[in-house]
Amino acid sequence: MDRATVVLHGHFYQPPREDPWTGRVRREPSAAPFENWNERIAAECYEPLARAGAFDWLSFDLGPTLARWLEGERPDVHEGFVRGDRASRARLGHGNAIAQPYHHIILPLASRREKETEVRWGLRDFERRFGRCAEGMWLPETAVDMETLDVLAAQGVVFTVLAPHQVAEVPAGCVGRVRLAGGREIAVFIYDGGLSHGVAFGALLDGSDAWFEALRSAAGRETPFVALATDGETFGHHHRGADRTLMRVISRAGESGEVNIGNFAAALGAAGEVPPVTLQEPTSWSCAHGVERWRGECGCRMAPHLDLQQRWRGPLREALQSLAAGLDEAYVELAPGRLPDPDRAMETLGEVLGAPPGLEDFAARAAGAGTGGGERRDEALALLEVARDRAAMFTSCAWFFDDIAGLEAKQVLGYAAHALDRLRRLAPERAQALEAALVADLAKAPANDADVGNAAVVYAREFESDAGSPVPGDA
Repeated sequence: MDRATVVLHGHFYQPPREDPWTGRVRREPSAAPFENWNERIAAECYEPLARAGAFDWLSFDLGPTLARWLEGERPDVHEGFVRGDRASRARLGHGNAIAQPYHHIILPLASRREKETEVRWGLRDFERRFGRCAEGMWLPETAVDMETLDVLAAQGVVFTVLAPHQVAEVPAGCVGRVRLAGGREIAVFIYDGGLSHGVAFGALLDGSDAWFEALRSAAGRETPFVALATDGETFGHHHRGADRTLMRVISRAGESGEVNIGNFAAALGAAGEVPPVTLQEPTSWSCAHGVERWRGECGCRMAPHLDLQQRWRGPLREALQSLAAGLDEAYVELAPGRLPDPDRAMETLGEVLGAPPGLEDFAARAAGAGTGGGERRDEALALLEVARDRAAMFTSCAWFFDDIAGLEAKQVLGYAAHALDRLRRLAPERAQALEAALVADLAKAPANDADVGNAAVVYAREFESDAGSPVPGDA
């Protein structure tokens, strides 16, 4: 029989680390000798992979917020991703890159409007970055429900990738289709759990032989397709030397002819008719309890050996949801007269979010500043920053880690503070009222450290000045 197509997929993403006021990543002593963890991981993982041409062969999704940093700080590495997508298109007719929603949020916990915004922004960013429309989209934490899939399909996304436990039964060919409302459908690829676990946790990474033999065995099964999926940072950051192991496996595959390395889009194009599958919802790849890790006391944690309570998770989400509703109302009321077409501005914002200099120009165009002058442009920019920060507040990393006083939780509180800072320029009394309500809500989110107390204390220490106005975290 013909050898199966094997897809090696890396999910490339880092928690956002930038100061919302400056856009610059803060200094992180724990990343020494590097300035911050983005720099360190780029040196350990992204740069070696790009230099070796790994992205010519490795299927990947690149988180837009990480891609934005790479494009500005490590353009050589960013170009490695883009070049790899071009090379795979030339080889297979389909590119290795697939899209991500713009912010790494848990889509099943978002409203349909929020889902549509994040997916649309992610697709627009992908088009600008890779010069083509995305065929597939990786979901943050592979968190999924039927509405999420329907939003993807409505935006023209053809496929996504899920873990084996996210469907009722894995189809024989490891790819199926989910029927959606209105006659739509979307293909779902199911990655191989054993292979993926073996790579992610290092059992197959001690040398190229074990990994290659596992791939050769998988490629010889009675199936046209097999895939493994893991964090891209596995290759060189989580496991030192794994980037070199990856390249040896790729080289052996080419030399032996026993393993055909492809990508999802090309495999789907060759699959013909694929069977229907039933989605298990809501589910994710990193929480055994569905999506409870990002809203409840499910027990999933980074440090299971520590007795840390998780009662802060629900109150944090509820506090930010209440603030988001207030910010949405403010946008609806304040945008007319400042933005000629507020809805259109929101829809197309993803075209420039990943290009730092582009937001100011976008605000000028969206506001028609040629007729309204600089003040109108500045007010439009403030509104668009509020919309951006409002979305970023739900970045999943804040809940993934173990405490409300952690860096990732502080990051989303920083987005909230920055959104209020921008709103204060347009409607100071409204901003003050929203901040007061936020602080009251955050007081319901207890910290694990008694000296910290709760999330309201974290917010006050990091972002409130004596006058009650948000200030930069490292001011």
